[in-house]
Formats: sequence, structure tokens, C-alpha cells
Amino acid sequence: MASNVEFVKYIADQLSEAGEVTYRKMFGEYGMYLDGKIFAVICNNQLYVKITEAGRLLMPELEMAPPYEGAKNYFLFEEIDNKKLLNEFVSATWDELPVPKPKKPKKANAPKPQ
Repeated sequence: MASNVEFVKYIADQLSEAGEVTYRKMFGEYGMYLDGKIFAVICNNQLYVKITEAGRLLMPELEMAPPYEGAKNYFLFEEIDNKKLLNEFVSATWDELPVPKPKKPKKANAPKPQ
């Protein structure tokens, strides 16, 4: 079952205090970004947040599960209606995640010989 965009928008709205939240459709589901860093995925209308030490310290009781078959484990964050807790958890996770590497510029195609 694919996630619906209304759920994704709800999560983005809940995280409005954390920073600039964006999302992208990925493989039929969604990747969630905060200030340019991917921090979570949404699969089957469930929020899966990347595992960090900060996340473990804040909520050691969180279940870890793969968002889809063959994926590595993420934290399954189910308290999405608790805006304060969600923002605190995601902000702490974001702080620990590395800055994405800059994308290499695309090479211009060389003219074809005639």
C-alpha cells in the first residue's frame, strides 16, 4: 500500500517548527528532508526516521523496523500527533546526520563526430 500525499503533508506541517521540510516521491513512497538533509522516509503511511544515537537517547523505547523489504532498520515513529516531541526528536536526529555531499556538475555532451 503506497502512502498518500495528505499524510506526507501532515507530517511536513507537524515539523514546521524544526526548519524547512520538503519531500520527494521515491520508489512509490516518500523521502523527507529537513534543511536539505534526508532524515526519514514515509512508507505505507508510517514515518520511519533514521537511527541516530541522539534518537536512541531521547526515545529508547522506539521500535526499529525496515520501511520496506530489504531496507535497513529505521525508528518507527508513531507519535506523529505529538508535535513538540516529533520536532524535538527530528531536530536531534538532524543534528547528528552528515551534510549531504555536493552533487557533481553534469558533464556537457561532447559534439558527435560527423
